[in-house]
Amino acid sequence: MTSYIMAIDQGTTSTRAILFDKASNIVGVAQKELENYYPYPGWVEQNANDIWASTIGVMFEVLAKTGVKDTQIAAIGITNQRETTVVWDKESGQPIYFAIVWQSRQSDTYCQKLKKEGLEEMIREKTGLLLDPYFSASKIRWILDHVEGAQERAEKGELLFGTMDTWLLWKLTKGAKHISDVSNASRTMLMNLKTLQYDDELLRLWNIPRCMLPEIRDSSEVYGVTSGVFDHPVPIAALIGDQQAALFGQTCFDAGNVKNTYGTGCFLLMNTKERPIHSAHGLVSCVGWRIKGETDYVLEGSVFVAGAAIQWLRDGLKILHSSTESEQRALQVADSDGVYVVPSFTGLGAPYWKPQVKGGMFGLTRGTTQEHIIRATLESLAYQTNDVLQAMKQDSGLDIAQMQVDGGASRNDYLLQFQSDITDTCIVRSTISETTALGAAYLSGLAMGFWKSKEEIRSQFQVSRRFTPQMDAQQRAACLHGWNKAIHAILDF
Repeated sequence: MTSYIMAIDQGTTSTRAILFDKASNIVGVAQKELENYYPYPGWVEQNANDIWASTIGVMFEVLAKTGVKDTQIAAIGITNQRETTVVWDKESGQPIYFAIVWQSRQSDTYCQKLKKEGLEEMIREKTGLLLDPYFSASKIRWILDHVEGAQERAEKGELLFGTMDTWLLWKLTKGAKHISDVSNASRTMLMNLKTLQYDDELLRLWNIPRCMLPEIRDSSEVYGVTSGVFDHPVPIAALIGDQQAALFGQTCFDAGNVKNTYGTGCFLLMNTKERPIHSAHGLVSCVGWRIKGETDYVLEGSVFVAGAAIQWLRDGLKILHSSTESEQRALQVADSDGVYVVPSFTGLGAPYWKPQVKGGMFGLTRGTTQEHIIRATLESLAYQTNDVLQAMKQDSGLDIAQMQVDGGASRNDYLLQFQSDITDTCIVRSTISETTALGAAYLSGLAMGFWKSKEEIRSQFQVSRRFTPQMDAQQRAACLHGWNKAIHAILDF
């Protein structure tokens, strides 16, 4: 009987279950949208029980759609939105508060306090991360402070913490397994990047009891089997954060391999193999994955607004009917006519980390049209990506021969050609766009012998299209000069 790998891709906006066959083909997909709650400005929360219900729902839906039986699932791999934090009662399995989403800023006061105490550099040295509410530690602290009796109960061992990988594994195994993998643990701000274990000094600093934390394990191994889900117990054999999963799904297995995901924002990751790099240029270091005790580290840079800028053209300015129309409209003009858009609607991410700055539009004339603004907005995604890519080159000292891309905006040929031109780098778009789920499937399959090696996996990678630089050096320099002027203008403003 043919067997398949099921990937659970638990994201910020939806949960999906995807079945892959041995040739890396997608056999079936089921998806359920999730509701986000915004109780106060800057707060973002989700109902962890809804996430669990959506996971069970899509698992059964994809089997019903495809006619695949539970006995045909060789293993399940889980990839997840990172940093999102849930604390639950060990006995009842009920969360004591909503899950606090990675985007939420409600715990920023804790981070500001530690910055004032001069602890930012120590935290960065131990974890590779910037002191920011983005990461899980301050979110745990917030829940323990704001739910009555939570700190005392946590110290008694009555409460458990998890990111979404841990929460789903615990639920799928009926509470038998409380585990996270190194990639997710490295985003909590509680794990030491050198020892790959929770750090006593950091636990004391945040006053978080060790007993509520999940055990840290490899990203590819059998953690346990499903209980009370299917008639037949299915091994759960991969846990990995979503951006690291996409890097693995893109087969970026060597030092200097880079992928960029064009989503709401952009997430660039570079594999630095066994070498964690402490960035001098606004990037963060974390774990990519660990397989059979062998760790690959990554450098990561986040662009806050990418695809969201195209949505702004559609929903805010209303000069697009659909996001897909942006390419055709941009090609109606020969160039952006000196117009630059800096879409820092929620501040600037890497390599600047200026969360307070606003967006800007520069170089307007009486002859500026909607098409010039659309084209300049598309180009802003490439410019922001280039800023991160250059920081990666400086931090790593590694040459970047090509960048592999995925995400919604990677379907835009004009954007990818301009990206290639402005970075002077080959851009590779893969045939399979679901690289996040594919990465989780690969790691799960490796643990089960479904795929024998990374070399076998790499042999299955299919290129949809390569984009190579067409722009001459003089024009590239002029474009980048204009972009840098625009960046400095919004920083001054």
